[in-house]
Amino acid sequence: ATLQGGLLGPDPGALSPAQQEQLRNFKIQTRIANEKYLRTHKEIELLISGFFREMFLKRPDSIQEFSADYFTDPRLPNKIHMQLIKEKKAA
Repeated sequence: ATLQGGLLGPDPGALSPAQQEQLRNFKIQTRIANEKYLRTHKEIELLISGFFREMFLKRPDSIQEFSADYFTDPRLPNKIHMQLIKEKKAA
């Protein structure tokens, strides 16, 4: 079946049962690795929470344009760094 945009839909017969199980295990291990990474990198939490906070406060007409501006702001790394310092002092 063809999906919107001309992409092909899933083909359940394309993988053998063993391959499907391997893929399933790979997806699980990837999720676990991603979760561990996110939990050990506080700056990512600050980056994402700051982005959503600003987005909800400013309610931009174009989220794509707002996102591009937010994540390319040259002051962003310093803001995150300062927040990390502030949180370490508070702990």
